[in-house]
Amino acid sequence: MDIAPIKSQRDYRRALKEVEGLMAARRNTPEGDRLDVLVTLVEAWERKHYPLDLPDPVEAIKYHMEQNGLQPRDLIPFIGNRNRVHEVLNRKRELTLGMIRKLHEGLGIPAESLINVGQPKAA
Repeated sequence: MDIAPIKSQRDYRRALKEVEGLMAARRNTPEGDRLDVLVTLVEAWERKHYPLDLPDPVEAIKYHMEQNGLQPRDLIPFIGNRNRVHEVLNRKRELTLGMIRKLHEGLGIPAESLINVGQPKAA
C-alpha cells in the first residue's frame, strides 16, 4: 500500500480521484483499507485548508429540531416556557449558559455550535 501524505493541491486532487475510484470497495479488503486511509488523509487536508464555520446557535437548534422531528414545545425542558422558546428561536433572546448546557446534555447539540463565540449574529 503505497500512500503518501497530501502536501499540495495536486496531491489532494489525486487522492480525491483515487477515492472516487475506490468508493465501491468492500470493507476489510486491500482496496477497502486503502480507501479508509485515503479518506482519512483527505479529511485531514480539508480540515486544515477548508475549515467550516460553526453554525449560528439558532440555526443549530432548528437543524436539530428538523432532523429529529421536534416541535418548539419539545424545547421547553431545555430553554424554559413556551414564550422563552419562541423568543430564542426568533432571536429575541440570547441563550444562557444554563440553556446551552441543557440543550447539549439533553439533545446532544454540540456546545460549540450553541456558544457561537466571536461570530457575527445572523439577522
